[in-house]
Amino acid sequence: MAEDIIDAPAKGGKGKGMIIIILIVLLMSGAGVAGGLFAAGAFGAHEEEEVVELDPNRPVLVKKGEDPLAVAEKAIADSGATPTESGGEGKKDAGVPHVETDFKIPKGGIDLPRPKKPSEYQATYFQMPAPYTSNLADTDSLVQVAIAISTFYDARVTDALKTHELALRSAILMLLSQQSGVELSTPQGKEALQQRLTALINKILREKTGYSGVDNVYFTNFIIQ
Repeated sequence: MAEDIIDAPAKGGKGKGMIIIILIVLLMSGAGVAGGLFAAGAFGAHEEEEVVELDPNRPVLVKKGEDPLAVAEKAIADSGATPTESGGEGKKDAGVPHVETDFKIPKGGIDLPRPKKPSEYQATYFQMPAPYTSNLADTDSLVQVAIAISTFYDARVTDALKTHELALRSAILMLLSQQSGVELSTPQGKEALQQRLTALINKILREKTGYSGVDNVYFTNFIIQ
């Protein structure tokens, strides 16, 4: 009997110890689950969104039915930046003023992407001012082309074409002088020249303004003589 009286508290102590251990394990598990839920956003936690700085001078896409000039002017007004009348080659012919900004354009400029659904956007066509006439690389013949461009972006793209027309003309004439008359006499050769001209014009625009924006080049006249 005496042994029973002495052993009873000992058994009770072990039981309480096991209960305490179980409670600690449960509490730790609960804390881990709660921490995981908190990290996952279950309790209102969220990661800070990255703020992407946009250049107010970057042309924007024009939706169907919108006016390219109005879209450009609205984009500048919404940016809160102050327009300037900074000088430049042919700047007086530009319809949208330049904005002074601290935005750093990457070296080589930025290619503006083609819209995923072109049918939802307004294509603007611009006829380059005068035909381009050049000798061909493999013959005494001359090639004369008149070209127009298309863009889905606002009036800042066509303004850039006007502003930098002299630089564009020089580069286009140099490209034409490197072409083969035999190649240009075929439809495939003309299509290849279209692609080269598109890439060249976008390259010049990136160098001069920081942004491309030309979607395609079209021949409105093409003569080899």
